[in-house]
Amino acid sequence: MFDVLIIGGGVTGAAVARELSRYQASVCLLEKEGDVCCGTSKANSAIVHAGYDAKEGSLMAELNVKGNQRMESLAEELDIPFARNGSLVVCLEEEELPGLVELYHRGIANGVPGLRILDHGEALAMEPNLTEGVFAALYAPTAGIICPFQLTIALAENAVVNGVEFQFHTEVTEMIRIQEGYRVRTNRGDYTARCVVNAAGVYADKIHNMVSRKKLTIIARRGEYCLLDKKAGAHVSKTIFPLPGKYGKGILVAPTIHGNLILGPTAVDVEDKESTNTTRGGLEEVMGKAGLYVRELPLRQVITSFAGLRAHEEGHEFIIGEPGDAENFFDCAGIESPGLTSSPAIGEMVAEQIREKLHLCEKPDFMARRKGIHNLTELSLAERKTLIREKPEYGRIVCRCEMISEGEILDAIRRPLGAKSLDGVKRRTRAGAGRCQGGFCSPKVMELLARENGGDLMEVTKSGGDSRIVAGRNKDVL
Repeated sequence: MFDVLIIGGGVTGAAVARELSRYQASVCLLEKEGDVCCGTSKANSAIVHAGYDAKEGSLMAELNVKGNQRMESLAEELDIPFARNGSLVVCLEEEELPGLVELYHRGIANGVPGLRILDHGEALAMEPNLTEGVFAALYAPTAGIICPFQLTIALAENAVVNGVEFQFHTEVTEMIRIQEGYRVRTNRGDYTARCVVNAAGVYADKIHNMVSRKKLTIIARRGEYCLLDKKAGAHVSKTIFPLPGKYGKGILVAPTIHGNLILGPTAVDVEDKESTNTTRGGLEEVMGKAGLYVRELPLRQVITSFAGLRAHEEGHEFIIGEPGDAENFFDCAGIESPGLTSSPAIGEMVAEQIREKLHLCEKPDFMARRKGIHNLTELSLAERKTLIREKPEYGRIVCRCEMISEGEILDAIRRPLGAKSLDGVKRRTRAGAGRCQGGFCSPKVMELLARENGGDLMEVTKSGGDSRIVAGRNKDVL
């Protein structure tokens, strides 16, 4: 019997786990994949939104602004990169100006600081690669960029250090109300808990509908992206948006926290909640629409494309808390954009609701700080020499695109919730995330994974499950 079971290991589930780990409670997180950050949290725009887009008075607006305000200190506590680069929403015609003014007033009502409407000259002076046709732009200085992988993994690692248990490859199949709380049936046996948190992303409706008569529908909204090489990373310094429309904030152009340039996403509702394929039409739309308001995009520098799914709820609102007819069951549903931004505030809100429900007491020894993996490129020459002298594996570069050493990869594998796959290593270290997309470093990373995890190359996967990379040995093929 756990005090709390959390279903889902994305950024929302990890944030709730980390906040609950402040209290004297037994907490377990169930994730159907083999690692955290395998769903919506692994494929999004990596943007910390300022908070002017969500409807005034909505929970989405409140938690967006709170999450934005919390992000700087959280990144410092968890030792992950974060930057407030600011954002611009551009309009190209005078007829669009009322929409920009409406966004400005909504942002003021939501409590977003520092908003300004820039004219043509001011916008181009701030961002010279905007199209010459820009008429005006809404500037939000508090917008930022972050790595969604590192945020989710850091929250989860910190939760583990503070006592939260994680169970992977564990898919929930049924929930039954019992006197003490809930019996949660999975493909790996039953769990019982006094409280359950539903942070299952695009599957949050499935989990919710197991216990509540008030049915919920979550639509999987696919967004496609193009990622450009670091040579293109300085093409813009701010996150550039068009005016938002029916399907969201539109196709953005933004630098990433690691120095790349990202374009996207599209917005297409799909029935298949695993449909993360890219399409020729979608990628052409990304590149075509991005070029309408940012000129001379270096599209020959695209190094990869990908797609992610947003958990869209028809009312376009976060659904958080007990549904009314399912006491001690707490939804975190409909967490689409600005869900990444809002995750710290969502974690705090849900943890506080459960603290009050279960009368939890704070731990006197909660550890808020977490030390990340050494990043050689951020160390001085003297610091690098000292580190390599103490640990020679940091002197052996494995990924030359991103300059990632064997020491960093071993750290990623050996940490709490250590990497078990190529994607797990990539999300923790960026080995394989550069220009060649793992074409040169993958064999060495596979060798290290096999050695550290006590298996062989036949068992190493790209992303867990059946995604094995080596199909057979030569003797088997012959």
